[in-house]
Amino acid sequence: MINRYTHKELTWVDLQSPTLEEVRSVMKEYGIAPMVAEELLVPSLKPKVDLYKDYIYLILHFPAIHHTHGKDTNQEVDFIIGKKFLITTRYDTVDPLHKFSKVFEVHSILDKSDIGEHAGFIFFYMIKKLYKALTHELDFITDKLKIIEGRIFLGNEKQMVFELSRVSRELLQFKQALNLHDEVLSSFEVAAMKFFGDDFDYHIKGIMGAFFRARGAVEGNTDTLNELRETNNSLVETKQNENMRVLALISFIMLPLSLIASLFGMNTTHTPLVDDQNGFYQIVAIMAV
Repeated sequence: MINRYTHKELTWVDLQSPTLEEVRSVMKEYGIAPMVAEELLVPSLKPKVDLYKDYIYLILHFPAIHHTHGKDTNQEVDFIIGKKFLITTRYDTVDPLHKFSKVFEVHSILDKSDIGEHAGFIFFYMIKKLYKALTHELDFITDKLKIIEGRIFLGNEKQMVFELSRVSRELLQFKQALNLHDEVLSSFEVAAMKFFGDDFDYHIKGIMGAFFRARGAVEGNTDTLNELRETNNSLVETKQNENMRVLALISFIMLPLSLIASLFGMNTTHTPLVDDQNGFYQIVAIMAV
């Protein structure tokens, strides 16, 4: 599916799960290299950035756990950034891009916003929207950690072991995805400076700042998770030690009683108190003492 949005001389072409015919039409219209067009047809495993004569080709993956519309929690977005056009390709409904399209469409109709003179500025606002969505995803994890913290001190330590493991898995997905962004964005910074010129430096720094905020939120949540896990493990261990003390005390009491019962249960000829008519009560008294 192809959606087109225009603002003055700038055009944004949004492809969602494009067909071969759609990719070919875009390739011919904007002079996209066949190798790049081929990559638009299927998702890529790793992010990358390539600088061509008339555009920059960039691939990024954004984790989406709470706002995904499919089974894949790692949403890929391909960007082809030219001077007067921006092409995005995605294989799932990406909520931040959907919201950005509504804002972009309204501003285009009203013609009240000055986006910039080239498509790099569209990419700037778009990528900031995507990173802001990541911080919203991480806010869900922050709220979840606060709930877990409260439940830990209400005596639900064992149940929280599983909850902490689930949150740890989510944070690991964010960390793996954003670690790859660091190197790719550094390469994009060099490519964008060559392609758009030094005047675009401020906006590149803004993109890097949005990335660092998202990564900082991941690191902050990871630190909180580690502290809660350590606290939870300490409480679980303390409860286990208390249970072991109770079991040790019960064993300490039952062992001599079992020994006495075993002694008087021996099948011998002259066992004391066995033949006495009050022998049972006397043995019970000894055990009670």
